[in-house]
Amino acid sequence: MRAASQELIAHLNGLRTRRDAQGIIADCYTFTLRTGLILNYTNADVPITLNSVVFAANSILVEGLRFKCEVGFNVDQQQITLSARQSDTIGGIPFPQAIRNGALDGAEIQRDRSFLTSWSEEPVGTVTLFKGRVGAIDSVGRTTAQIMVNSDLILLDIDMPRNLYAPNCQHVLYDSGCSLVRNAFGTNGAAEAGSTNLVINWSGASSVYAQGTLTFISGLNTGVSANVKRATSTALTVAYPLPNAPAPGDAFRVYRGCDHTRTTCASRFNNLANFRGFPYVPPPTTAL
Repeated sequence: MRAASQELIAHLNGLRTRRDAQGIIADCYTFTLRTGLILNYTNADVPITLNSVVFAANSILVEGLRFKCEVGFNVDQQQITLSARQSDTIGGIPFPQAIRNGALDGAEIQRDRSFLTSWSEEPVGTVTLFKGRVGAIDSVGRTTAQIMVNSDLILLDIDMPRNLYAPNCQHVLYDSGCSLVRNAFGTNGAAEAGSTNLVINWSGASSVYAQGTLTFISGLNTGVSANVKRATSTALTVAYPLPNAPAPGDAFRVYRGCDHTRTTCASRFNNLANFRGFPYVPPPTTAL
């Protein structure tokens, strides 16, 4: 059972009493990213205007998010397929590449079914068929991506209490609790000869960038972000292969990483005032 407005109920009842009546429906998908960016798409052949918001008809195609209704607290998990062209972007980055960069991590997805009297008018009403959050990214190809979506009941699986006593800092680097400004710890660099999809040769490299991130700002990898798995004085090793091997001179910006220990917080960032770890907590056997 789904709630519906009185206008929509009257519209559906009117269709039921007319044998020759045909209903017009369109599915509208809303993606709310963690950055606050909202993306709107529809599976209709023409754009749909719903509550003054235009749902694009010539962009991303969404397959999945079936309606399901059952009693209990089982998390509804569904796999959806997103199909995109190279011209479809998120923040100027091609859609599949943006997904690899984590643009949809933790994003909310909602599917609404709209009922119309004609394609040129706003819907009479809508019914929400699914609302959930992006879980695992199963696969990302050149034009399609397989994504697992969980219903909002997944929030009941969060371990409690939220804050635990542990030696390492509980903050995420550069979040509001950490308070550090990310751009203040970034450095511009350029790939040097001999760089590969995994290892970027750079004379300005340093161990402070281990567990950090880098984003290319020129070359074939423009817009691609990667985690730095290991850093030496001559090279940066990324966690996963880049789409293309960087050419000499390809520019990037790399940010310092953190292993969430007290020593690193003090020596690398001078941020002990916001350190939220408890390095002197005794081991469980001693505490008991």
